[in-house]
This record gives sequence, C-alpha cells and structure tokens, in this order.
Amino acid sequence: MELHSKYILAIDQSTSGTKTLLVDQQGTVIAKCSIEHKQHYPQPGWVEHDPIEIYNHVRHTVAEVLTSAGISAEALAAVTITNQRETALIWDKVTGLPIYNAIVWQCQRTIDTCSLLKKAGHEPAVRAKTGLMLDPYFSAAKFKWILSHVEGAADLLAEGRLLAGTMDSWLIWKLTQGAVHATDYSNASRTSLFNIHTLTWDEELSSLFGVPLSLLPEVKASDEVYGYTAEGELFNHAVPISGVIGDSQGALFGHQCLESGTGKATYGTGTSVLMNVGLQPVNGGEGIVTTIAWGAGGKVTYALEAVIRTTGDSIKWIRDNMGLFSSFEEMQQLIDNVADNEGVYMVPAFVGMGAPYWDPYARAAIVGMNRGTKKGHIVRAALESIAYQVKDAVDFIQQQSGIVLRHLRTDGGASSNNWLMQFQTDMLGATVNRSTCAELSAMGSVYLGGLGTGYWNAISDLPQQSVEYQSYEPSMSISERDRHYSGWQRAVRSVLGSDNQM
Repeated sequence: MELHSKYILAIDQSTSGTKTLLVDQQGTVIAKCSIEHKQHYPQPGWVEHDPIEIYNHVRHTVAEVLTSAGISAEALAAVTITNQRETALIWDKVTGLPIYNAIVWQCQRTIDTCSLLKKAGHEPAVRAKTGLMLDPYFSAAKFKWILSHVEGAADLLAEGRLLAGTMDSWLIWKLTQGAVHATDYSNASRTSLFNIHTLTWDEELSSLFGVPLSLLPEVKASDEVYGYTAEGELFNHAVPISGVIGDSQGALFGHQCLESGTGKATYGTGTSVLMNVGLQPVNGGEGIVTTIAWGAGGKVTYALEAVIRTTGDSIKWIRDNMGLFSSFEEMQQLIDNVADNEGVYMVPAFVGMGAPYWDPYARAAIVGMNRGTKKGHIVRAALESIAYQVKDAVDFIQQQSGIVLRHLRTDGGASSNNWLMQFQTDMLGATVNRSTCAELSAMGSVYLGGLGTGYWNAISDLPQQSVEYQSYEPSMSISERDRHYSGWQRAVRSVLGSDNQM
C-alpha cells in the first residue's frame, strides 16, 4: 500500500438503501452519504428492487462522500462492499442490463417451487450440502423463477449472454465494467447452490434448481483483492476492490466476534442472530441455518444463524402504512404513555415467519386488543415483537446446537432505541452489549478489505476504539418476563399453520 492511500471507501448496499462511508486508519468515519431506493411490490408477498437504481445510488453516494471529504481516488487504499444477502438478479453481459428486477430476500413468490422440492424429498440433501432449508428466502429458487418466467431469457441463456448473482456480484461487475464476475464465501453460502463443505458450486444443486453453473460468479475469500475499479467508472484512478461480505456476516466481523461462541444480533429490516462456531460447520438442526461467516487469512469460519424475516420493517409499517406516528420521538412518547402492553401482541409475519418457525404461509396479526387499546399499545407491541423474536432465536440456537452463546452484541437501526434494548435484555435475562457504532456491517467489510490490501497488517492492528459498547442489564422479574413471553407464544400460535404449531 502506498503511503498516500489514507482511507477506505465502504459501500453498504442494504435492503432499504445504499450508504457509502469513508473510513480512516483509526476506524473513524470521515464522511458518509446514504439514499433509500424504491421498494417494488408487484403482487402481495412479492418484493423487488431496481438494480440500475441501486447502482446509480452507489455512484451518487461515492461522489458525494469524496466531494464532502475533499479527497480524490488516489487517497483510497480500497473499495469494500457489504450487501443485502440472498437478493438475486440475472443480467445480460452484452447490454449490461438486468433482464428483470432483483428479487429481494423477503419475496415469497417461490413458495410453490420450494414446497414441491420438499414434497419430492430433496430438503435433506440440500441441507446436508448447503446448511440451508428449502425456503423462498434463499437465492436459487429466485434465479429459477427469472429464467422460467422472463420473456427471452431462454434465448439469452442459449446464446451464453446471462450472468447471475447477488447484489455484491452485480456491483463488482459494474464497478469493473464487466471485467470481474465474483462473489465471496458468505454470499455464495446463501444461494442454496454452494456446497459449504467442498467450497464449490454444486452440480447436483445446479441441476435441481435449473440454474446453470456457467451463470454463477467465481467465489473468493472476503479479504482477497477481487479486481480494480475501471478507470472512468467511479474514478479516473484504479482502486482495488476487497473486503466483500454479506451484511450480517460483515456485522459479526465488525463486532470482532472472532471466537467460537461469540455472537451478535443486527436489527435491520429483518434481524439476523449469528454465532461464530469456528473452523468446522456445526449442524444447528431444524430451523437454524449453518452458514459461512467469512473466508479470511487463508481459513474459512462458519456460523449458526437464526433468520428473523421482519423486525425493523414492522416499525416502518406502523409508521408508513398505519400512520400511527411520524417521528421516532413521537413513537417514544406513545410507548412511554402506556405502562404495559395490556395483552396486545403484534406478530409481524408480513412475509411469513423465519427462525425458529420457518412458516412462509403465516401472516401478520395484532391480537389481544380491547376497547381501551390505544396507539401506544400497538406501537409498543410492534417494538416488543422484535425482542420476542430475538429471544426465540437465541434460545433456539443454544437448544439445537448445544453451544452456549457467550455474549450477545447488538447493532443496527432499532438497536439505538434504549427502551427496546432494555426490554431485550429483560427478555433474555442476560447482558446485552449495544454497539455505539451504527455502521457495523460496513466496518466489517472495511476491516477485511484493509487486511486484504495491507492497510492493516494483522487483526491485532485493527482499531479497537472505533467500536464501543453500552451494556444493558436485566431488571424485570422472572415472573413478569414469563408472563410477557407466554403471551407472545400464544400470539404466534394463532398465525402458524396447523402443521407448524409450537
């Protein structure tokens, strides 16, 4: 690394928007810019994003950050990428255009495909190879849908013009002007096409889902150099691309949960509860995902994950769709004005239920209302539902794996709410350490990209002070906690299918 390379530029492409950050060697965020992108809902249960809009937002936020910081590309040691996982797209490498919108991880259009494969008895083989259950959440069925339903896709496939990938692959391909088609281990492990034991794309899975291996990207470690930005694309100076990782795994690395038994919960649109289990995959049993955390330093680290489909998105729903509050200050006032939930529970199964239930057919409900129910009770119920689901996940990970979670670190938008974090620690009956850094996924990619390009020489050189924590200790009585949680369990049972009761 040349001495004038003073910063790392991190692209954080999430479900709700795109953020670009400029980070120095002390781990300080020097500048940042973010833009939300449009959520497309063409049918109930369907969710899409426009990949061109997202890439244009990348270009805009990068330019804004460099301008506000007053620097040029010559000052950059690396560009890193962390991204929403499982969101799938296919594009024409000749025109450089997607043949259909990106199908988002939340989208439920492939329920029938996954159900048919389950009924045919394929799930054990898929789980054994990938660590994943057969579910619309993951990418392979989305690729299959695009290839099967988009007019002209078969002809383009026959002509060898198509490429498939997750959002990281799309951005890398665009940034390099088509020179590099690649992904990292963490994103590949979420597709249902990647064998997490052999670390290769799997021919049997490719055949099962009807997704040719020729479409898929090369898989690399997160700390490798993937290529260089094309001159004239973002900058007039080629900058190495490194530090590529899915957002939840990026947050795990950002928390420096580098030892087995350390874990975190990222409160975003959904919530990922992820625990490092070391250098060998661990079977988490039904309802828990075995996944790759990252490849770094020549080794692959594995994790167990409980995936919660809807957490922060439920807060957005009661604000935008129901109009119950307009600002987070107003939301907090409504919560403060109700001393108890008074038996009101919200089960935010807008796109089914994730771990530990994995019921794609479940639908959202607010239960337990009476004539005295106020806005504050519903707002509180939405916020409480986040903590209940995280408790579900933590308890289930420990129960199924036999591994005790040594500590839970938290991050993400909703984690900034002190009321929620206190309620979370009360529900868990254990200490919760909230990061005061709002950019953990991005910081994880920054750390990995910095290690990969020599910006830092070793993990021991990573800045420790850039991520500080606020601790929360339980204060609720066990009887009160049990009363709250049993009410939640009853509410969940009311929305689950008859074959998936707790």
